[in-house]
Amino acid sequence: MASTTSLVFSSLQLSKKTYSNHRFPNYRPISASISEIPSVSVTQPPTSSPPPPTPTVSLPIQKIPGDYGIPIISPIKDRLDYFYFQGRDEYFKSKIQKHKSTVFRANMPPGPTIASNPNVIVLLDAKSFPILFDNSKVEKKDVFTGTYMPNLELTGGYRVLAYLDPSEPNHAKLKNLMFFLLKSSRNRVIPEFHNTFTEFFNNLDNELETKGKAGFNALNDQASFNFLAKSFYGTNPADTKLGEDGPSLVAKWVLLQLSPILSLGLPWFIEDPLLHLFPLPPLLVKSSYQKLYNFFYESSTSFLDEGEKLGITREESCHNLIFTTCFNTFGGMKIFFPNMIKWVGRCGGKLHRQLAHEIRSTVRSNGGKITMAGMEQMTLMKSVVYEAFRIEPPVPLQYGRAKRDLVIESHDSAFEVKEGEMLFGFQPFATKDSKIFEKGEEFVPDRFIGEEGEKLLKYVLWSNGPETGNPTVDNKQCAGKDFVMLVSRLLIVELFLRYDSFEIEVGNSPLGAAVTITSLKRATF
Repeated sequence: MASTTSLVFSSLQLSKKTYSNHRFPNYRPISASISEIPSVSVTQPPTSSPPPPTPTVSLPIQKIPGDYGIPIISPIKDRLDYFYFQGRDEYFKSKIQKHKSTVFRANMPPGPTIASNPNVIVLLDAKSFPILFDNSKVEKKDVFTGTYMPNLELTGGYRVLAYLDPSEPNHAKLKNLMFFLLKSSRNRVIPEFHNTFTEFFNNLDNELETKGKAGFNALNDQASFNFLAKSFYGTNPADTKLGEDGPSLVAKWVLLQLSPILSLGLPWFIEDPLLHLFPLPPLLVKSSYQKLYNFFYESSTSFLDEGEKLGITREESCHNLIFTTCFNTFGGMKIFFPNMIKWVGRCGGKLHRQLAHEIRSTVRSNGGKITMAGMEQMTLMKSVVYEAFRIEPPVPLQYGRAKRDLVIESHDSAFEVKEGEMLFGFQPFATKDSKIFEKGEEFVPDRFIGEEGEKLLKYVLWSNGPETGNPTVDNKQCAGKDFVMLVSRLLIVELFLRYDSFEIEVGNSPLGAAVTITSLKRATF
């Protein structure tokens, strides 16, 4: 379940990144674990004394560099640079170089005419970024998609949980409903994942055999949607009127919500006026959304009952369940699973063999079953998943509005922010910060193994909070943080129980990587 506050499906422009081939000696297991899951990590004494605490140094107060330019004209120019003429990453890099600062003023898409005020203060380092998680300093009301808000007709006329600030009365009620959903499904997750993704891998094998290659994304979309319906609601979509249409219906619905901040790869002079000048009308997906609503309403009786106990109408509960399941959770699996497979695939056979050996030996030692306790023993597997979340988080854009006058600190300077100003953070820059992560631009599979690796987990921020934190009704950290981590680990475990190694081709997609499987080597040991 992607963040309940900020899973923005932005176009992920793929860059040519590298990975490191590291040796993997006998490591101390990572102790950070799925909450409410017993950890079986082995504690070893530290090999050296911890360093003395770093003394607090008062940073100089600087004026925030940059400006917003000429109204209307500059925001449009910035939007074109962001999407087309520079590209997202280069847009930010060029401004860092220009201002010699990771904190600066800029305009963020969509700008005119969809967003009345595109002005933001940009935060691009690991020190300034976490202020976006501090609910005492920033407000999260209606900033889920940034400087604009989609038409409420797309969510039944309700402001769903993602758009609520923790101070609003409905926030705690709705987040408790999501906790109830997760708790109710906990015993179905591992068996349903195994069943659904066994079918997924069978389909990959068949497509690879008949066509010579297999598209990962489309099969993953169907498997992910089916898995969520079965594990959360105990319903197989194929046995209902929805059939296999779930992923395509969700895609159209999400497109209308996020089109102002998406790039579909069309020529700029066609795409920009089509997507970024005016919001697409909700009427285009009214019938599609109604089909989703009918499916969820019929499948979620116990959760609608629980919602009423919490003081939420059945209708509002249903719209929130749709958003949480389809936008947040399915959206996260749709983006992150191909991205993770991309990074693991690029690492090649050496890492694959090491993962296969660790996973299979651990499963055998746990009676041949995949268990939560067993996965806690798989130190390399866990590190690989953490590293995938670090290097390419599925939650790239974060927003928050300053509740009061405050001071923000980067590594080098401090900056005064006025009440009401919009703060924006681009997470991939914060989670690759070279002052925190050595070789931050590279995929390092063993980065989070051992005592020093564990210390870095607080800088893994994909869940709208640090990996070391926990979601509560009083914060905006993803309610399904532990669920998402669990299913991501399950994908790697199921993959390497079945295969020794695999090869891929990677293309561009508006929502992450487009992965094609070109080779699958079945397990030989």
